[in-house]
Amino acid sequence: MAGIIGYYIFFGLNWLITLLPLKVLYLFSDFFFIFVFYFPGYRRKVVAENLKNSFPEKTKEELAIIEKRFYHHFCDLIVEIAKLTHISRSQLKKRMKLNNPQLINKLYDEGRDIIAIFAHYGNWEWTNILSLHTKSTVVPVYKPLNNKFFDRFMLNMRSKNDCRPVPMSNVIREIIRNRNNNKRGIYGIMSDQTPPLPDIKFRTKFLNQDTPVYTGAEKIAVKYDMAVVFLKIQKVKRGYYEITFELLFEHTNGVPEHLITQTHVKRLEEIIVEKPEYWLWTHRRWKHKRLNNPDD
Repeated sequence: MAGIIGYYIFFGLNWLITLLPLKVLYLFSDFFFIFVFYFPGYRRKVVAENLKNSFPEKTKEELAIIEKRFYHHFCDLIVEIAKLTHISRSQLKKRMKLNNPQLINKLYDEGRDIIAIFAHYGNWEWTNILSLHTKSTVVPVYKPLNNKFFDRFMLNMRSKNDCRPVPMSNVIREIIRNRNNNKRGIYGIMSDQTPPLPDIKFRTKFLNQDTPVYTGAEKIAVKYDMAVVFLKIQKVKRGYYEITFELLFEHTNGVPEHLITQTHVKRLEEIIVEKPEYWLWTHRRWKHKRLNNPDD
């Protein structure tokens, strides 16, 4: 009961506060930064360790600069996601620009389904803008959150602009349903989530560390011969982003095992190395270490 009451209080406050324009909400972001970074700091040890292990060649001073920039972006991201409650489609189009929507529209015209790989980089929640630029059905594939009330809130955010989010466990069913209804889909899958221990089937080198990686996107793409695109999200300035679609594989039938996964992991690494402050460093990405057994 207390959880339900807390949810509605949170939802009501968020609904009221996000009526404010983003330029005002960024003042809240600046205020949040002081507490998130300094008093006592949100996951500062996790972020510092992740950065140190990912960039062993950088000095302490360089890592400190990246860390501080990350927390500024992180606080901006919080208010930007909350603003989805009220942001208009025209404003979202202005703030999240698509550089080459013709690529996904060409694939649609060819009757192709698409796996769109993206990550916790830039502002991934604003990618629901895709549905405003394509005739394809946009299906964000998500991992349900443990907190069912916050999960409901995020599901509402991800359903904006006629997107149809589904949990990973239901994605195959959704693909079949859409195909039976002669609908082409863009299935957005996160590439940088950490698999639970029982689901770890593949590891690779990522940011100088041995890293377990989900291979679901690759398996789905190969099973249904989908095109695979990578969503390169760039932060232009505060509150403004650009997405560039990068075609990784036009056809995936017969592609060697793990090549798709290796390719999109490598591309994400290149983007992070270029601008590391925009990745979600608070995530415990490397919590499942490889055991001594070489077969693990």
